Amino acid sequence: MRVSHSPGQVSAVFDDPNLVSCAGLAPVLALARRCGLAGLVAAKLTLPAKGGANAHLKVPGLVAGMVAGADSIDDMDLLRYGGMDRLFGGVRAPSTMGTFLRTFTFGHVRQLDAVAAGMLGELAVRTPLLAGADKVAYVDIDDTIKATHGHAKQGAGFGYSGVKGLNALIAIVSTPLSAPVICATRLRKGSTNSARGAARLVADALVAAKAAGAGGPDGSGLVVLRADSAFYNHDVIAAARRVKVRFSITARMNPAVSKAITAIDEAAWTPITYPNAVFDETEQRLISDAEIAEVGDFTAFTSKAKSKHIGGRLIVRRVKRLNPTSTPKPSKAGTNKAGSDTGSDARQEELFAAYRYHAVFSDSPLTLVQAEKTHRAHAIVEQVIADLKNGPIAHLPSGSFQANAAWLVLAAIAFNLTRAAGCLASAFHAKATTATIRTHLINVPARLARSARQLQLHLPRRWPWEPAWTQLFDATLGPPTAT
Repeated sequence: MRVSHSPGQVSAVFDDPNLVSCAGLAPVLALARRCGLAGLVAAKLTLPAKGGANAHLKVPGLVAGMVAGADSIDDMDLLRYGGMDRLFGGVRAPSTMGTFLRTFTFGHVRQLDAVAAGMLGELAVRTPLLAGADKVAYVDIDDTIKATHGHAKQGAGFGYSGVKGLNALIAIVSTPLSAPVICATRLRKGSTNSARGAARLVADALVAAKAAGAGGPDGSGLVVLRADSAFYNHDVIAAARRVKVRFSITARMNPAVSKAITAIDEAAWTPITYPNAVFDETEQRLISDAEIAEVGDFTAFTSKAKSKHIGGRLIVRRVKRLNPTSTPKPSKAGTNKAGSDTGSDARQEELFAAYRYHAVFSDSPLTLVQAEKTHRAHAIVEQVIADLKNGPIAHLPSGSFQANAAWLVLAAIAFNLTRAAGCLASAFHAKATTATIRTHLINVPARLARSARQLQLHLPRRWPWEPAWTQLFDATLGPPTAT
């Protein structure tokens, strides 16, 4: 590919008042209007008049900017050029949006959480966003550190990754037939522990997921909470059990777990082969085969009061170590507080030197092979985090902690809205990343014209994704279907 004209034979002038570069925002905002985003904001958000006025216009405006690719407050200027004022109304300046975000307190952010949950429910009703959620749905939680720079960011600190930033806790819901959407978020100080506040987030996420159709109207469907070992604690699992949701949590390799693994008979191990190799973080290599077994009756958190003991099954995967001689000895599972020997330490040391074990505490009703496979799919939450970091939370743009917390919630709304638009457009876009949806369906240039008192969008000829864009447009802005 090359430029078709020589230098000096091409000129450029910014003078066309009828051009827009993100015509796909029109059907997306029409979908937001159908789902009642402005009404949800007006009903649930009670910001002070100074700086917080017209929240029903500013929240959709911020969401629209994020859908179009904005990752900072200044980027909201992309809504205020060319023919955008003819296509959209109520657009505010970036400085006004910044002032609006800085009026948020913790309570207002929680109100915005309620708006996001309500919006997810409406999207699930009006689009095939969570197909099959009434049969099987998975809720995954994880946290991530978003790096920040400078000394003005409230709450920034060094967390478990050694990176200075803020900690975002995110919960998603997905089904075997649909891509994940975000059902809850929480911004935390950078130095916070992963599990801090996780039980409350799990409770909120499960309520939002069920309101969006997870488990079906009668609750007969299977809903499973999945998480890694950072969330292996009583409060998180108890939050799932209170709403009759199953759990599948990676177990920490504590003495009780180590002892249970040692007791597994060698004949109980079942070889499995992965169709696609799985990357092992500890061994730092791809593995294509392993062995799995289970302890059918395992009680967790026995160091707590008896009322807080939780029973379930322990699903264990083991992989041969490449360098057994360099393996440190495990903690002595067979030694009690008094120091007396209660198990075979020699056998345990031999087993843990030869294999690396990965245990999952679960009450899933699935078979051993199915339960182990579905738990590994928990990694899907990392894709959502990567998607967000490639979009609206590439930056947390304000010095105010609560403004950034509100920004994270708005990013979740924008993510879900983009995902719903993809579901209406085509089967491919229903599972595409939001960056792909932006490129194919949102950031499409158009020229505005009027004909017979109707606004027309003239889009590029031979646009490769014209059928998908047209289907999205007809579903949201097309004439009503005959009934």
